[in-house]
Amino acid sequence: MSESIFVHESSYIDKNVQIGRGTRVWHFCHLMSGSRIGSHCNIGQNVFIAPGVVLGNNVKVQNNVSIYSGVICEDDVFLGPSMVFTNVINPRAFIERKDEFKQTLLKKGATVGANATIICGNTIGQYAMIGAGAVVSKDVPDYALVYGSPAQIRGWVCQCGIRLEFKKDEARCSECGLSYHIINEGKQIECKK
Repeated sequence: MSESIFVHESSYIDKNVQIGRGTRVWHFCHLMSGSRIGSHCNIGQNVFIAPGVVLGNNVKVQNNVSIYSGVICEDDVFLGPSMVFTNVINPRAFIERKDEFKQTLLKKGATVGANATIICGNTIGQYAMIGAGAVVSKDVPDYALVYGSPAQIRGWVCQCGIRLEFKKDEARCSECGLSYHIINEGKQIECKK
């Protein structure tokens, strides 16, 4: 993989933006001052990144995504096309609430499907998978598969993204072979390494 940074000529990068090696920024993007983008990220067409946003390494941002102040994505996060973040719980056009922005954290390997909405102030766990069109209004545990409006836990997924089938409290991924067990009275799972 190339170590140079690519920025399409139609995109605008403010001063004081950190961009890691091998990252690509495609058409019609705007990265604002104070944002930090890791190495080997892919920023799709028509993406807006606000001040203070942090993207880890190998983050994939698909087309038409606005990432607002307060959002932190750890390594290997996938943001699907036209998914939405919020940053204020009770916005009004006539009241400035920039001092009320809430942090939203997406942990390592999390996936957010197309057109999903992530309400601010929540944490999306490691390797969690948010289905297309979901509305996430509360924290999502590691490895959880959630979808619907409001999003509910509908199952569990492996680090590789395959849905897990549990027998009693144990599961083994049919594709990569990683093993998992249920903890916390069925509210979470844990990878057995």
